[in-house]
Amino acid sequence: MRKTRSLDPMIINYFKEIKSTEEITSERIIELILQRRKVDNLEEFINPPSPEKISLSQFGPRYQKEFFKVIKILEEIYQKKEPVVVYTDYDADGITGGAILWETLYLLGFNVMPYVPDRVTEGYGLSIKGIDKVISQLKPRLIITVDNGITKIREISYAKKMGLRVIVTDHHLKSETLPNADAIFHIPILSGSGVAYFFSKEIFHHFYSKAKDKEKVIKDNFSTDYLGLAMIGTIADSVSLTGHSRAIVKHGLAVFPRIKRIGLKHILKEARIDKKKITPYEVGFIIAPRINASGRLTNALDALRLLCTKKETRASYLASFIGQINRQRQDMLEKSITEAKTVIEKKRNFFLKNKMITLVSENWHEGIIGLIASKIAEEFYRPTLIITKTNAHYKGSARSVTGFDITGFLRHFSSYFIDIGGHQQAAGFTLKKEQVSEFVSRITQKANQVIEETILERKLSVDLKISLTKLSLELGEKIEKLAPFGIGNPEPLFMTEIVVESAKIFGKKNEHLKIYGHDYLKNNSKSTVIDSPFEFIAFNQAQYFSQLARDQRSILIYTLEVDRWHEKKRLRGKVVEILK
Repeated sequence: MRKTRSLDPMIINYFKEIKSTEEITSERIIELILQRRKVDNLEEFINPPSPEKISLSQFGPRYQKEFFKVIKILEEIYQKKEPVVVYTDYDADGITGGAILWETLYLLGFNVMPYVPDRVTEGYGLSIKGIDKVISQLKPRLIITVDNGITKIREISYAKKMGLRVIVTDHHLKSETLPNADAIFHIPILSGSGVAYFFSKEIFHHFYSKAKDKEKVIKDNFSTDYLGLAMIGTIADSVSLTGHSRAIVKHGLAVFPRIKRIGLKHILKEARIDKKKITPYEVGFIIAPRINASGRLTNALDALRLLCTKKETRASYLASFIGQINRQRQDMLEKSITEAKTVIEKKRNFFLKNKMITLVSENWHEGIIGLIASKIAEEFYRPTLIITKTNAHYKGSARSVTGFDITGFLRHFSSYFIDIGGHQQAAGFTLKKEQVSEFVSRITQKANQVIEETILERKLSVDLKISLTKLSLELGEKIEKLAPFGIGNPEPLFMTEIVVESAKIFGKKNEHLKIYGHDYLKNNSKSTVIDSPFEFIAFNQAQYFSQLARDQRSILIYTLEVDRWHEKKRLRGKVVEILK
């Protein structure tokens, strides 16, 4: 792995250099890209198996044993028509997973209701307050969690004491001790919605004979609608797009145009993307934030209703309402981020001499503190904790940088928490009010001791340093087949030294930049310019225009894009970084 430094404090790693004198095919370039991603089977990677054909047993033998317990419980519940509650999380992953499981059970004839906790009054996942509310309102015999529960030892013990059975389906990091649930489906390589998809499919395969009139509807749902919902949850929760999660996303995107769910159609219409091809970008930055918005600022049950409603007018109203909530969330977030950055800039030396940034507020809305933490961590490249005051306690959200397990780190301070949960890169927690100051002091001190300086070096990993002469339309089309791109399967990055021929700015606000360049080669210490102008497009980077001049050498890091217009195709680069 070679390294080079950019003009800003960033280290650029590249996997291999393809020199101008080297003979290489597009196939070999693809092999190198997949080699870096540790992909052995190209065919399986490009064409992963359909999730419809993947069973729980393929995740390990213990899941089949756990499922026998589930069937025994569900058979008894079904015969007695006892109430079941699907207790789901309030984010996009939980809502999509909750929709899959609740609707499957409902169509199979179970007496089942969904329940989404209130973020402000109940907090994340199972809580004593939430369990009491469920018992009071819905009187269930069984609770099945979706996207939560794996760390809720005390709460599940309480539910069992109250006479309830509990089945956990989750993917979050588990504690050293597992809860005393009747069955546990903890599959960390999936999203919460991914676990719900495979879990629900197994239930359908066992109980379908009890609902023959609904069999075709449910089967079609697992081919289209439920697969699309699991795809949304997987992308929304930033799960690695490898293995079975890659299968969910690739097949989910493929079937998305065939989804019948009117709630999703109205989300697309409200967002004005109903005529666009849906890619991971539209899911992650347009669809998922709308599903998330209601859980952040109101009650996420509205999002669940939107995904499950069969009424056109209801879907239209809820999509419009959630769109308004999302715009309110955007305005609140912009204001809060400005306030957070102002606090940091006033004491910049203090914050950046420490290896972790922690900000405590009295008024930031707890529904957006995770988004604030993400933005601050990204901009200042430090693990970041944002803590805000609630009615009874203080709630916090943490985001990390690559290579630092923030949830594992925070669990060393478990005595301070009322509850905590999360992944390696993100965590949520509740603090006792009187311990906030001491907590901040202790974690700051500990972070300075355990976080290595190299962790805080902003890094960009490039696949290949390459000559423009090695790029081709054929290569661009082969790279397209490696999609979907995301966590675990990043879009291939290339680095090339060019000589600028010309540059121009464009866009409604002149915010974008186009660069036309030639390959700059070194041969026996003699410089040569290849006459093959290549177009690079740099979105939202017009500020670099004044720094570019004809015949100037520049190093660009970019992805490849096949630009299609009518029946014509051409290859161009999409600039990620301009190094000099």
